[in-house]
Amino acid sequence: MAEQITASKKSKDKTHSLAYRIKRNRVCYYMLAPYFILFFFFTVLPVIISIALSFTYFNMLEFPTFIGWQNYIKLFLEDDIFLISLKNTLIFAVVTGPISYILCLLFAWIINEFSGKLRAFLTLIFYAPSICGNAYLVWNLILTGDRYGYLNGILLKLGILDEAILWMKTEKYVLPVLIVVQLWLSLGTGFLSFIAGLQTVDKSLFEAAALDGVKNRWQELWYVTLPAMKPQLMFGAVMQITQSFAVADISIQLAGNPSVNYAGATVVTHLLDYGSTRFDMGYASAIATVLFLLMVGTNKLVQRILRRVGE
Repeated sequence: MAEQITASKKSKDKTHSLAYRIKRNRVCYYMLAPYFILFFFFTVLPVIISIALSFTYFNMLEFPTFIGWQNYIKLFLEDDIFLISLKNTLIFAVVTGPISYILCLLFAWIINEFSGKLRAFLTLIFYAPSICGNAYLVWNLILTGDRYGYLNGILLKLGILDEAILWMKTEKYVLPVLIVVQLWLSLGTGFLSFIAGLQTVDKSLFEAAALDGVKNRWQELWYVTLPAMKPQLMFGAVMQITQSFAVADISIQLAGNPSVNYAGATVVTHLLDYGSTRFDMGYASAIATVLFLLMVGTNKLVQRILRRVGE
């Protein structure tokens, strides 16, 4: 009897071993291999190399020289511009991240109530700004600092202003304006994933929920819709976190790099300064590592919050 139990346990261990599962599902791994290889060499490996380079001095001409924690010490104790850019990035993330995420979900929920061609048209209207190549040109026209700028022209005509404002050259206006533009551009890939997720929710779940005492649309959203689309919620969260922490193009195109008194500086613009202009790749890698850790930490926090959806 003991021998049979031992043999059964060995057989069970064998069927649950990693090698056995790989062999059993080898066709799936063959199909995944091209993507995994590309992902490893163009995403995982560069991240590992960047973390390693962050402990070196590397000017792109000489072989990297190991300097330990000097880049990080300089980053947090000597680099005032980095601290300003870190503060601006955190403000961007705290303000635009949750607001844009909620707006994406809310607009997707509303648009999903329409049918057929009207839903497709509204989806295109809301999604278009995020893929519009001339978005910054439009905002530059709106924010032009003379009376011919659209915003100044309207405010002067209404009597709200007495003289034109240099919107992107006045320190106190730079960050609020960039936040508004970021929110305008935020209905992107996450928004589409929400639209797709809402269309895959099983309609029979709403009938079952009604029998269980769900009485209004908000309860349906919390107890039925959101739990049924958790994968899309997670994907949208990752996309919004990435967008909010990786703000750079908006600041560069509208406020310049550097912006006035670094009012529009972000961690990514500071990274581009050292990586693309000064070619101090060791220091730039340290900045990238800090940004990477911020994103990973925020992702873990968001995942923990999303697990409580529907409870």
